[in-house]
Amino acid sequence: MRKSCIIMHISSLPSEYGIGKMGRHAFAFVDFLKSAGVKCWQILPLSPTSYGDSPYQSFSVNAGNPYFIDFEVLEGDGLLEKHEYSSFTWESEPDKVDYSLIYENCFKVLKIAYSRFKPSKFPEYKRFCDENKEWLDEYALFMALKSKNGGKAWYDWDPDLAMHKGKEVTAAKKELKTEIGFYRFMQYEFARQWSELKRYANDSGIEIVGDIPIYCALDSVEAWADHKLFWFDRKRRPVCVAGCPPDEFSPTGQLWGNPLYDWDYHRKTGYKWWIGRIKSAAELYDIVRIDHFRGFESYYTIPYGSEDATVGEWKKGPNHELFRLAEEELGRLNIIAEDLGFLTPEVHEMLNKCGYPGMKVLQFGFSDGENDYLPHNFTTTNCFAYTGTHDNETLNGWVESLDKKSLKFAKRYLNVRKKSEIPMAVVRAAWGSVAMVACAQMQDFLNSPSSDRMNTPSTLGGNWQFRTKETDFTPELAKKIKKLNRMYNR
Repeated sequence: MRKSCIIMHISSLPSEYGIGKMGRHAFAFVDFLKSAGVKCWQILPLSPTSYGDSPYQSFSVNAGNPYFIDFEVLEGDGLLEKHEYSSFTWESEPDKVDYSLIYENCFKVLKIAYSRFKPSKFPEYKRFCDENKEWLDEYALFMALKSKNGGKAWYDWDPDLAMHKGKEVTAAKKELKTEIGFYRFMQYEFARQWSELKRYANDSGIEIVGDIPIYCALDSVEAWADHKLFWFDRKRRPVCVAGCPPDEFSPTGQLWGNPLYDWDYHRKTGYKWWIGRIKSAAELYDIVRIDHFRGFESYYTIPYGSEDATVGEWKKGPNHELFRLAEEELGRLNIIAEDLGFLTPEVHEMLNKCGYPGMKVLQFGFSDGENDYLPHNFTTTNCFAYTGTHDNETLNGWVESLDKKSLKFAKRYLNVRKKSEIPMAVVRAAWGSVAMVACAQMQDFLNSPSSDRMNTPSTLGGNWQFRTKETDFTPELAKKIKKLNRMYNR
């Protein structure tokens, strides 16, 4: 079945409180998608954001972002009064997320709600804590300790606590009992609101496409509490970190800084941790996009402490074996393989063995007629065609960035005369392709400028800030998208 998909993160939903939330505006967006005939809503990782505000650098792979908890829902539950959250300043600009303001005020409001929370009135709370005990207890302790240590990374804590020594951990659990309860409460509220939103989307015929990063952050509960998962030395420092080698776009490469996995250890455990992570993601989302999928075949290693990615080497990963074992345990997985970047014959072989749909990004295509990212060169329907991803320009911004040769080719290929006609022509090309799912950022339907770009890779600051307004989602726009879907049988 041919489908269409719109990419917009929860953070970008309309909101009076500085950042998108899982309340009435989220449900209204589902209604908009349904009226537009869109069958998939793609979001970014739901994890709590840390330094740099990136959802791909999180304190936990399992936790949800407290920023998305809706205050109005908490008010309906008797945990907040309107003035207790509406009196705060939530934004410095109406069209950008100001993360410093959100960080400063969000937890103050949620602590008021927690002070009124009585587990006996929410019987599902105990069940949530029991069912998620495996990760929730360590996460709540980790965040409570971070709070006590002024937000410092775990490796800058007291050495015994940083090394996760039993005696010190037990003492911290007793000392920080109230704060630990607060972090448990936030995760319960997040899960409760998310499950309601997802159920509403599914009942409306819309699948949620979620996203999981391949790597964990160095400052994460996983790196602190489960160090065996990673390639650490005896002092629990990374031996090497993740990134990408230099190429024509980035002469010094990309230094991500994430700790790398100890794949020998994972292999000995039958990939238990990874299979558990995939299982959790499959429960959270309907379709799971795995970022940097090629890293399972081989991954680039950069010595810890390097200033850039110019010095590094490739090492072999678990390849298809991980996914074969995962499917033996979990059944056929609904996964999208983010297969962009430098792909070797070995990576193609792994992708073929897995059989998951890959990605075709049209913004990468307009060089010449032989480019694999142009629709006439798609050799299979088993792919997702993107006008661009969250890491790309808006289509308007992309058009402005084209050199003369590429611009001329794009006009000829798309059969348009004016530069201003290119963005919607790219959308039509994706929708008209053989790909089973055609995807575009919400910005591409809102005719957004370059300043509404979600993320510019390898830059810090100014990212992840795009926001929409309630007035953006008009019946006229829904009708326009629905006509597109009908025309191309999506």
